[in-house]
Amino acid sequence: MASAPNSSESSTTQDIVVREKPAFSGMLHLPRNVYLLLFFTLGKGFQLSISALTLNYYVHSLGYRPDFIGVFSAMPAVGALIGAVPTGMLADRIGRKPVLLLTAALTPLFLATCGLVTSTPLLLGASLIQGFVSTAYWVTNLPLLTESTTEKQRVGVFALNSFLLLGVGALGNLLGGAIPEFIAGILHVSAASTLPLRWGVFSAALFTFVFGLPLWFLQEPKRAKNVKQATTVVKTEAPAEPVSKERLPVWLFLQLLLPDLVFTMGEGAVVALIQIYFVLRFQLLPGTLGIIFTISGLAGGIFSLTAPLFVKRWSKLRLITSVQYLTAPLMVLIGFAPTLPLAIAGEYARSFMRTLIEPVYAAFAMEQVSDRQRSTLSGFYSVTWSIGFSIGPAVGGWLQSNVSLSTSFVFGAFCLLLAPSLLLTFFGKQLLRPREVERQTREE
Repeated sequence: MASAPNSSESSTTQDIVVREKPAFSGMLHLPRNVYLLLFFTLGKGFQLSISALTLNYYVHSLGYRPDFIGVFSAMPAVGALIGAVPTGMLADRIGRKPVLLLTAALTPLFLATCGLVTSTPLLLGASLIQGFVSTAYWVTNLPLLTESTTEKQRVGVFALNSFLLLGVGALGNLLGGAIPEFIAGILHVSAASTLPLRWGVFSAALFTFVFGLPLWFLQEPKRAKNVKQATTVVKTEAPAEPVSKERLPVWLFLQLLLPDLVFTMGEGAVVALIQIYFVLRFQLLPGTLGIIFTISGLAGGIFSLTAPLFVKRWSKLRLITSVQYLTAPLMVLIGFAPTLPLAIAGEYARSFMRTLIEPVYAAFAMEQVSDRQRSTLSGFYSVTWSIGFSIGPAVGGWLQSNVSLSTSFVFGAFCLLLAPSLLLTFFGKQLLRPREVERQTREE
């Protein structure tokens, strides 16, 4: 005789099934906003990789020397530094869709302008403004993805976003080389001449413009509507009491931004100079170097898709800090590798780990603040990125020139040990919460 099932166990089993089904099918049935944002991210990835390959070559074809090209390359970061926080605050005030539409239209405009002008002031000005307007993507994309997904979907969507931006977008390196050669074949000129490279810059701008057109169908999150309705109710029911604005959590922002600043300094000291390191250390030709880093970007982007699997087993904070601690010795390995295969293996492992925690770090940060503060936080993250990738390469370059090629990797490793230590100091108590919940469930 079969025993009757326990009603409490039966209901618990049903709850588990109900909970697990959306978690599995949630990645297959995403809101329309998510698909629109991911589609734009794909175009953004192609734009970044194509312009990175063709824009500096275009300026070089105009006859400018490397010292000016270095200043020209720094202008977008300076523009992002100036515009990140104001753009984030503007997005929190007027909505993220209008700001994202502006960057989808203005970024290709000023990028194409960079490919048209030839004089020094116009080149620097166009590059600066292009960096200023393009920062709106970085301060609106993650908050919109956060608000358009559930907590179970978020890491997976962020991983897919990183894969499209860094992995698939890395294929733009191949397009960036093929497009000038194709135009040069039609015009019967050298691929290194100004006109084919100009068309390469135009193609990068075209990707952003075309892939940004569907953003007109983006729906503003309900958060903005609810805020407006709540404000109207407060004004009609209690006009004498002013609406209190949500204060900026300065200390929380500092706790989130300081570890990221240290982390980007370490990354900047290595990533910004790693191609030069491979050339000087192992005497690689540009073609071989391009193949190595194209494979690294594509494989790293694919590996980032595994982030949800790791988050299910470990918490976001535990995964972030563990990967950063493990990345530090990999940097030392790359810097002191006696052979090229060992250095490439270390670089691939470092790249895989970096792309693995990219979506997890973003999800962790966005979940620490309220929805009204996410664009502002993203703006500050753009500031820390700009500062980190200015200080890091400067320190790394000085160390490589005055000490040795390998010492910049030691500096990077030190930063990657300090960053997770700061995160654990500020947010380490969150690691104890799952254990406390588990103890309570066992006691019950």
